[in-house]
Amino acid sequence: MTEKTSTGFSVTEIRKQFPVLEREVNGRPLVYMDNGATTHKPKAMTDAITAYYETINSNVHRGVHHLSQLATDAFELTREKLRAHLNAEHSYEVIFTKGTTDSINTIASSFADFVNEGDEIIISTLEHHSNIVPWQMMCARKKATLKVIPMDDRGVLDLEAYASLLSPKTKLVAFNHISNALGIINPVKEMTKMAHEVGAAVLVDGAQSMPHLKVDVRDLDVDFYAISAHKMYGPTGIGALYGKEEWLNKLPPYQGGGEMIATVTFEETTYADLPHKFEAGTPHIEGVIAWAASIDWMNEIGLENITTYEAELLAYGTEALSSVEGLQLYGTGPEKSALFSFNIEGLHPYDVGTLLDQLGIAVRTGHHCTQPLMNRLDVPGTIRASLAVYNTKDEIDQLVAALNRVIPMLR
Repeated sequence: MTEKTSTGFSVTEIRKQFPVLEREVNGRPLVYMDNGATTHKPKAMTDAITAYYETINSNVHRGVHHLSQLATDAFELTREKLRAHLNAEHSYEVIFTKGTTDSINTIASSFADFVNEGDEIIISTLEHHSNIVPWQMMCARKKATLKVIPMDDRGVLDLEAYASLLSPKTKLVAFNHISNALGIINPVKEMTKMAHEVGAAVLVDGAQSMPHLKVDVRDLDVDFYAISAHKMYGPTGIGALYGKEEWLNKLPPYQGGGEMIATVTFEETTYADLPHKFEAGTPHIEGVIAWAASIDWMNEIGLENITTYEAELLAYGTEALSSVEGLQLYGTGPEKSALFSFNIEGLHPYDVGTLLDQLGIAVRTGHHCTQPLMNRLDVPGTIRASLAVYNTKDEIDQLVAALNRVIPMLR
């Protein structure tokens, strides 16, 4: 077990804050490497959920009583923490949603008012289905065209081809910061600048980047940035959409209901100011409040320290996995996160993943909600080991040893 990292924090101490990591699976210590799907939760976060229900349980923004005011204050404190975490200019540029998928659908719906027949939306080959399907739906509704940025065999997007796709017809470019299937980190700032030069808006799917990188939306200059709490050690069912004030003020609300209105008569409705215009109905209150504990937890370690340590895991794992006979690694570009997507020659990824589970190792197998990408790679799916800050080099060694045990069993 790794005690100290080069950045000085103790992974052993970090792991103690995650009770689930102490459990056994199939009689063996759990080795959890499915963090791309969801991370585990520090006790500080789960304690925050309990504290909400045991001390201030109330609805937010509408009550004048004491508990409602306490809940509202805690709810808005998370918004401010997210603003600071993202370096957004205003807290009202942070909209709470159900998660990254909901955030993308919000923009795909609202932005449609700015798209006409013959206009174009650009996405990339690396996208998750949640950053493909909403744009397909919007393009079909508006008779617009969806174009796709190609990639090379390493999983690196072809920026020359991207430049050739951009034109005055381009209304919006949507791509991920980090590929959930390959771990490739895309050049967000450069791609955003290129899109803005033709007058296009930019939406970035930040679901996979938030647990691993320091994200500065003002430095990146993106127009929209979508995130999920459960990918960054927070609760499920809650996420956020960052949007530049000028865009959020121009866009119509995605859905109607309570909280998002200024006035309502049977003849017409006027909408509330930001951020409430996009937050109809009772929100996921305990999720929002507990998310703050996760953000504090990450900031106590330091995003730069997390990035540095996970880079060490990436380098160590890349070399260790190269020793496994017949292993083909996908996503080999120079900029990537600590994620290993691979197949074993002659074996189906599902079979390998099932036997790894019998040895206590949790990985993801399949197309990872990126079927077009799998088609580009000409594979039915891959085995994905996605790491987090609580993973260790010893666990990577256990994965390699397990693969060397499993492979002969399947041949």
